[in-house]
Amino acid sequence: MADGAQEDATGMMGRMGAAAKAAAAELAYASAERKHAALVAAAQYVWESREGIIAANAQDMEFGRAKGLSPSMLDRLTLDEGRIRGIVDGLRAVAEQKDPVGEVIADWDRPSGLNIRRVRTPLGVVGVIYESRPNVTADAGALCLKAGNAVILRGGSESFHSSTAIHACMVRGLRAAGLPEAAIQLVPTRDRDMVEAMLRAVEWIDVIVPRGGKGLVGLVQREARVPVFAHLEGICHVYADGDADLEKARRVVVNAKTRRTGICGAAECLLIDRRFWDRHGGVLLTDLMARGVEVRAEGDLLSVPGTVPAKADDFGREFLDMIIAARIVDGVDGAIAHIRQYGSQHTESILTENDATAARFFQRLDSAILMRNASTQFADGGEFGMGAEIGIATGKLHARGPVGAEQLTSFKYLVTGDGTIRS
Repeated sequence: MADGAQEDATGMMGRMGAAAKAAAAELAYASAERKHAALVAAAQYVWESREGIIAANAQDMEFGRAKGLSPSMLDRLTLDEGRIRGIVDGLRAVAEQKDPVGEVIADWDRPSGLNIRRVRTPLGVVGVIYESRPNVTADAGALCLKAGNAVILRGGSESFHSSTAIHACMVRGLRAAGLPEAAIQLVPTRDRDMVEAMLRAVEWIDVIVPRGGKGLVGLVQREARVPVFAHLEGICHVYADGDADLEKARRVVVNAKTRRTGICGAAECLLIDRRFWDRHGGVLLTDLMARGVEVRAEGDLLSVPGTVPAKADDFGREFLDMIIAARIVDGVDGAIAHIRQYGSQHTESILTENDATAARFFQRLDSAILMRNASTQFADGGEFGMGAEIGIATGKLHARGPVGAEQLTSFKYLVTGDGTIRS
């Protein structure tokens, strides 16, 4: 990195960081009503500006095609009126949630006469680094604001124009509610030097949330000097148990893979119990191939017409495309062993009518999200009732699974005495 570029990125980070710190100090005690008003206003401005946002998105789509983005990545990038309606609905849903700041998590008295309360408090300044999906601009901004945090957003180069247009609406919402405009800032450049500057900004940023592919998340984890909410690959598995209901299994498997292939909750590996195979054959694979999915299989599964041989690295791979790996396993323990070896601790689903088998699957796997008879595409903060999410955290410290407003808080202890002294 050239010295001039370093100085430019460092200077920009310093200016944005100082403004974010000042905004965070004010947001920490901002009323729930003002935050609500800002989000409702932002939702209104996004909807009113939808034609301009779609026009900005067209510029990004042209850039993405020229860059050679895959169809699934272009799908992530695309905004139309329906998806903008989804952004608006997400903003309003977050606005209507209970404000987490100041919530008493626990309250107890001690023999010493002290009363102790554990109370939710904002994290401070959150840095979000994300790729392609412009809706993250609204989701991350809304959730951080709801939790009383300032946020610095660094969107992907592909979504630069879309994110800028959405961010302008978020700032208008802040202004309308009388909150500091620096509460939600967007890095105004595609310069990648700002990513490194954010990762090293320990003076200004309290936590970094990466939202993107393995390359981005790996870079953040390697280089960050700021604490990170890990959001690793979505290597999601669906296991069809011998006691699965066939029609439920057929619906779930097709949806888990094909509804949207470019999201982290898309199924990337299908595990079929030997008993299911003996009973039903390759029906699940046939269903997938009928929808245009390339099934990379091994062993007996290759007897199903249209399948192709899997390579060793197809297991444990996030395709984000119309491709799925498939293999036969021996019962739930075989599925558990496979997932432990190849999974990313994101989301796994078991298809079974056997309560004991489902309980074993839930007990012995430690992914952030475990499901039964449900599509992995439900691994989403909006579907969990959080309104939106800032990502799916796969680490084990502080937050796991969908990171909503509540997960973007810490806590402090409020201790009250009455002239109480320690003996």
